[in-house]
Amino acid sequence: MTQMAVTSYWRDSARSPRFFFMDAYAALPFVVLFLHIRLWTFLLALTTTLFFALLERFGFTIPVFKRWLRVFIGGSYKFARPWWRYQ
Repeated sequence: MTQMAVTSYWRDSARSPRFFFMDAYAALPFVVLFLHIRLWTFLLALTTTLFFALLERFGFTIPVFKRWLRVFIGGSYKFARPWWRYQ
């Protein structure tokens, strides 16, 4: 019985998927571009790729950026009770 070389580990499952040099989420608009080739889909793919490159430049991933945006919009003051319970 031969032993197979382990090429992937469980710890690699937490990494974000990459498509060559960019995040795989940035490659999804290019799939839309290849399926519907128009100027506006090219511009959409270009801007989303630049957006994801900017996020990566600042060290954000998509889930981390969504959490940061939710906290930024929600503000620092949190209510203990909903606004309709106050009298």
